[in-house]
Amino acid sequence: MTMENRNNPPREATGSWSEGWWSEALHETSPNFGPRPADADTDLVVLHSISLPPGEYGGDGVRQLFTNTLNWDAHPYYQTIRGMEVSSHFFVTRTGTVCQFVSCDARAWHAGASTYRGKPNCNDNSIGIELEGMDNDLFTAHQYESLERLCAAIAQNYEIQYVAGHEHIAPGRKTDPGPGFEWERLKLWGAISDWELPAPWQESHNS
Repeated sequence: MTMENRNNPPREATGSWSEGWWSEALHETSPNFGPRPADADTDLVVLHSISLPPGEYGGDGVRQLFTNTLNWDAHPYYQTIRGMEVSSHFFVTRTGTVCQFVSCDARAWHAGASTYRGKPNCNDNSIGIELEGMDNDLFTAHQYESLERLCAAIAQNYEIQYVAGHEHIAPGRKTDPGPGFEWERLKLWGAISDWELPAPWQESHNS
């Protein structure tokens, strides 16, 4: 999988926003959310990877997990996460479909115990995006195309300064989205070229 040519035009933001919901996404409300702290600045995008069952793509497991409708007895792995109540603002499937489960004005439950740039509890100030995949796998061209459109739209509506992976906000506990994610692509996307990447990609870009 190769990155886009630097001469490609930046992908424009599309769609509109209403109370934190992006019109270009499929909407399904998760009960797993809460209000952001009154003093929180939504300045961080956190990228994750997920598949349920692990390594299986195209099913309804992730959607069911985020909406508390997963049948815990449907797969042996589900017993290891039984009762878990989590969510993410967005989920991008392998085919590029973007689903939204929580308003970006609200606090989704995607980061867990986390700290980034001296700020704890990253759920408070971040927008979470789950990519269907594994942290030891590659992501599809469709996913990168949809992620670029989504990030451009987020940049249009929120004052994001940073983007990081779950592995960067919870090092030692999480490893996603993993080495298969091509962080260098994000610096080619004009709409978010000023977002600060996690090291070492930011250092490489500045050197």
